[in-house]
Amino acid sequence: MQIRRYLDKLVTADLKEKMVFIGGPRQVGKTTFAKDTGKLQYAKCAYLNWDSREDRQNILASRFDASAELLIFDEIHKYKQWKNYVKGVYDTYKERFDILITGSARLDIYRKGGDSLMGRYHYYRLHPFSLAEALQVENNYTILNELKFATYERSHEVFTQLFKFGGFPEPFLKKDERTLRRWHNQRVDRLVKEDIRDTENIRDLSALQVLVELLRERVGSLLSLNSLREDLNVAHKTVSQWMDVLERFYYHFRLYPFASTKIKSLRKEPKLYLWDWSEVSNEAARLENIVASHLLKLCHFLYDAHGYRAELFFLRDVEGREVDFLVTMDDKPWFAVEVKTSDTAVSKHLRYFAQRLEIPWCYQVVGEGDVDFVKDGVRVMAVDRFLGALV
Repeated sequence: MQIRRYLDKLVTADLKEKMVFIGGPRQVGKTTFAKDTGKLQYAKCAYLNWDSREDRQNILASRFDASAELLIFDEIHKYKQWKNYVKGVYDTYKERFDILITGSARLDIYRKGGDSLMGRYHYYRLHPFSLAEALQVENNYTILNELKFATYERSHEVFTQLFKFGGFPEPFLKKDERTLRRWHNQRVDRLVKEDIRDTENIRDLSALQVLVELLRERVGSLLSLNSLREDLNVAHKTVSQWMDVLERFYYHFRLYPFASTKIKSLRKEPKLYLWDWSEVSNEAARLENIVASHLLKLCHFLYDAHGYRAELFFLRDVEGREVDFLVTMDDKPWFAVEVKTSDTAVSKHLRYFAQRLEIPWCYQVVGEGDVDFVKDGVRVMAVDRFLGALV
């Protein structure tokens, strides 16, 4: 089954102006997306993978197929001087070739340093499949307005598949439990033993793998580094560094409480979620994670593709009131989301924060049942209907 990726039209358009970098988690489909772009949008493209000896020789010699219209560099971040190299290729050949660069999260790591490529590229973060993408639905957004909801025939069926198998292409498309188990094991092993080992100065990789196991049980909870430090028997600085490394390599992401003078917000511990929600065994936590992942994809899409400063937070005050998610635009609340397994009674905390922060739109997403009603200014709806309105 071929699913058209949600970034294809945008990337194709941007390639006519600048280089395009595609970053994101291991095995999220970056290489496949790049090759499909070359096949579908260009008469001929040249694919160059740093891991191939022949391609590496051509890269170092700056020897490219003269009939190609698009150059695709894959894994070139493994070359120590890759940024200066790419800058030179672009400055020399920008009138002749379009240039697409893909790679693991390392592209994002180097991007955050001194950027000699500034002004020469657009950067996208490719996310796993979401419900709208799997249904091949393109939604339009009017910033700070209500989301637009629709009914899709296969919505519940596809959501159930995503919930079980995750949104990474291989396990989602195969829909086989044995494949999913093996894929989980191989992905984490390669992430730690190949990607992180090659670029990070971490001696105790076995302890890092233990940390990965611990994080799966902390999804949706306030994250205490001190608790992790005690479990691992390492220094606080060490576990903090390891958490940053895993986040840079797109294993997990952290959300922080929204700060406002209108509420006594909790400013310390973040909440943690995994890029691959299918690793989460607790179904209530997995439901919260899949919603978090869809909302993060929306925020990244609006920022990367359209330049909007969309951000994702959660709400919690010193008195313990909490709402799972808040999406903001230019630091202004846009909409809040509370996730419930089956409870359709409107959350008191959601109503409280909506009033205090003047949140325009509030949604309570329910994992079980087919519901869609409005009460006390909150729209309560089934999770698949809500997620279908996102990216």
